[in-house]
Amino acid sequence: MKDSQKIEQYHLHKAHPNKLQFQLHDLKSYRKKNPEKAAVPHSHSYYQLLWFFNAGGTHTVDFNSYEIKENMVLFTNKDQIHFFDDNLEVEGWLIHFNESFFMHSDVDIFLKYNIFNIEQNPCYLLDCNTVKIATHHIELIAKELPNKLSFGHEDMIRFLLKSLLITMERIHYSDSSRKLQINNHYERQFFAFKDLLELHYREGLAIKDYANLLNTSAKTLTTITKSVVGKAPSELVKERIILEAKRLLKFTSLPINEVAFRLGFEDDSYFIKYFKRTIGMSPKAYRGTIS
Repeated sequence: MKDSQKIEQYHLHKAHPNKLQFQLHDLKSYRKKNPEKAAVPHSHSYYQLLWFFNAGGTHTVDFNSYEIKENMVLFTNKDQIHFFDDNLEVEGWLIHFNESFFMHSDVDIFLKYNIFNIEQNPCYLLDCNTVKIATHHIELIAKELPNKLSFGHEDMIRFLLKSLLITMERIHYSDSSRKLQINNHYERQFFAFKDLLELHYREGLAIKDYANLLNTSAKTLTTITKSVVGKAPSELVKERIILEAKRLLKFTSLPINEVAFRLGFEDDSYFIKYFKRTIGMSPKAYRGTIS
């Protein structure tokens, strides 16, 4: 898989921002239109929801392959590397939408950071009742999509999508280990920090720089991140850098010094030490473990 120096990234209406930033596809039709492209590791600049109707096969996201089960929903975040197996007869639904399609209310922020959380299992198994409700939502979306000139067209689809995601999240929301506190000030600040981290992790910013961008102090930022996820902000920065390093080492054939450069390291020897200190092996050794 590492025969390329670039991980292909796909976009949704990037050249046409005035278009509806949302798509609904029949999964089998989509796979047959993109038989090879979708089976090669790639990423998106948008969010993706995959609903598999039947068990069988796997879907790979970053470094994990997930066994497809009946009525399994799999959420992929922006920039995650994923790919399909070779089954072109897979049945289900595929939903794409851009960040701008969210309205950034408290519930939207919650959904973004809980459902599309790259640190946790991205798979949800829908029970019979949720299947009925979710199917109804998608049928309403499909019915609304052609009505481009109707009053409130975009909002109608947005609200139906939000309702669909809330319905799916309710399966897990009773699990206190996953529950985030909507309207909690620390949560909102933490999410803002995560957004900044995505923008700047390659730039070598100090924690005080992130704190300044949030109009707070480094001490307060540390209190926030430890309160929400039990980790210091420096640890979260390191995790994000290492995640990207592992992606580049696994899914591209870039030389180690180029990987280091792309992650903001001017000295590749420092990057090698940084990676080894965190992972327990050098970038070269890590790449050698990948089949």
